[in-house]
Amino acid sequence: MSFSDPRVTANILAAGAVLWRRAPDGCVEVALVHRPKYDDWSLPKGKLDPGETPMVAAVREVAEETGLRCRLGRYLGHVTYPVTGHRKLKRVDYWAATVTDGTFIANPEVDELTWQRVDGVMEALSYPMDRHMVRNFLRLPPDTATLLLVRHGKAGRRDRFTGDDDERPLDRTGRAQARALAPNLLAFGAADIYSAPPLRCVQTMEPLTEQLGGDIRLEPLLSETGYAAAPDAALARMRELVSTDTVRAICSQGKVIPDLLARWAETDGVALPPARNRKGSAWVLSFSDGRLVAADHLDRALRTE
Repeated sequence: MSFSDPRVTANILAAGAVLWRRAPDGCVEVALVHRPKYDDWSLPKGKLDPGETPMVAAVREVAEETGLRCRLGRYLGHVTYPVTGHRKLKRVDYWAATVTDGTFIANPEVDELTWQRVDGVMEALSYPMDRHMVRNFLRLPPDTATLLLVRHGKAGRRDRFTGDDDERPLDRTGRAQARALAPNLLAFGAADIYSAPPLRCVQTMEPLTEQLGGDIRLEPLLSETGYAAAPDAALARMRELVSTDTVRAICSQGKVIPDLLARWAETDGVALPPARNRKGSAWVLSFSDGRLVAADHLDRALRTE
């Protein structure tokens, strides 16, 4: 599943989530909201604010409609449909999401929230498009771990930097990319930060570190020189960083990420979506029982123009 540029086909952009939890008996439950304006039951969603990305919008809309703060996980796809009474198309992107805290509070948009067991959720939903997203959610185990893999931001041209290339800093555009990455990585619950040693990698993660506190842990195997010398060890180290307890964000380089992910995906039997792996982009990797089960590349989705 890959997030492509929504601006190609839609005039109105929105985002939402299949918000889920486990009942005391272990059954998966999905949150449905009732909107009195339409008298319907749907998944929480809403339109993007100006300058907002779909990922940040999905987290904000869930909070506004339900009072629950959430963490995004696996990308589930999108639906596109004409808006009644307008000559416009609306696109809604969805992610799986889990609650981190909060309590439901009725509001003018949503007056009820119910947690529906998956064996009854299809009947309870008002719209086929929402049922399609729930089916996408149910295609894989819900309890996936997330690992975020970032390519550093722009740092000027290598041939125009006279010092040690590991000391080449982000340029103006790269610093802006780093600032833009932080809220989007936080939408997926980024908590622990790792980076290859080159300065441009470390600087890419600094805005996220400033928001979270703590330190950036260096991973020499994930630099271009470290990976070229020991690719198997680097992949083994990446597998070690997958955690069910925390979401880790890791910054690496352009000659590492494509090859590392291709080898990882081939080993675990996952088809990667097409990706240019441009500077300042990120991968959201999902795992079940330590095995890679899904990968989504965020590139144009990070842009707000």
